Amino acid sequence: MTRRETVQQPVGEESSRALWFEEPGRCVHRKEPLPPKREDDVLIRTLYSGISRGTELLIFRGQVPESEYQRMRAPHQAGQFPFPVKYGYAAVGVIEEGPEAAIGRLVFCLHPHQDRFRVPASAVHTLPQNLPPQRAVLAANMETALNIIWDGGIQPGDRVAVFGAGVVGLLVAWIASRIAGTEVMISDIEPERAEIARALGLHFVLPEAMQDDCDVLINASASSAALAKALSHAGFEARIVEASWYGERHVELPLGNAFHAKRLSIVSSQVGALPPGRRARWDTHRRMTKALELLDEDRLDHLISGETSFETMDHDYPGIIGSSATLCHRIRY
Repeated sequence: MTRRETVQQPVGEESSRALWFEEPGRCVHRKEPLPPKREDDVLIRTLYSGISRGTELLIFRGQVPESEYQRMRAPHQAGQFPFPVKYGYAAVGVIEEGPEAAIGRLVFCLHPHQDRFRVPASAVHTLPQNLPPQRAVLAANMETALNIIWDGGIQPGDRVAVFGAGVVGLLVAWIASRIAGTEVMISDIEPERAEIARALGLHFVLPEAMQDDCDVLINASASSAALAKALSHAGFEARIVEASWYGERHVELPLGNAFHAKRLSIVSSQVGALPPGRRARWDTHRRMTKALELLDEDRLDHLISGETSFETMDHDYPGIIGSSATLCHRIRY
């Protein structure tokens, strides 16, 4: 695909179609008007968007705690939790309207699943020259993985264990493995994830084979059992990063045994905020720019587990989001 798309000028009504979650387990297409054009806006025609299964599954099931209704709002979200709500944050498209120099430019935006949308120009990120737009739907996941790496404080030579071989876990392990001298293992209860891990050049082990005495352990599995397993494999003064979000579920942890004797640390990681040590030099725009650059690797296409037309998403979405085999599922517009 060329870096500049042939622009299809909008005709007729300034409207769009978006995917809305109407109630637990049900979504529909809605036709809605585009917002009025403002001076600094751009109009995007969507080419692809990505389903981020971990978070979207909780949204789709209505499992957002009431206390998190405001903090869990996605950029450009419409509606209110629990339902109805328009959600999503991995849209890739082409600028059809805006500054003359930007027309035809391929961009990424943290936007719900929608075929056309108008946002401030500052909300979009130009794709790097060599990044295929089909792969750019992974940008939000890569941004999350980068933040987790920073929260983990991984250093050259560290022994790193990642629990959960979903998209974020695989990206965390992939970034960590590129830090000089690190020993990186990734674990999952699903043996079939081994093939994807190996395609990324990663060392996959089943949970019972995870090595002990690790320096940094990252839980990206949304499983409290995996978090407990991380505690048992941590070395003295190791750092455990909890990168999962549990929604309304409660988690129990074995904080007896050697937890205090080993002086272990459990820290949270959430992409909504930069780690304190990065805030003086980084902002979210710079972080997303780096995330897009990190996607310049053909092997990362293995993280796209399927593709479906937007036209049938109201019917197909429940099956896609409910399947444990889904990694990043790409929507084609």
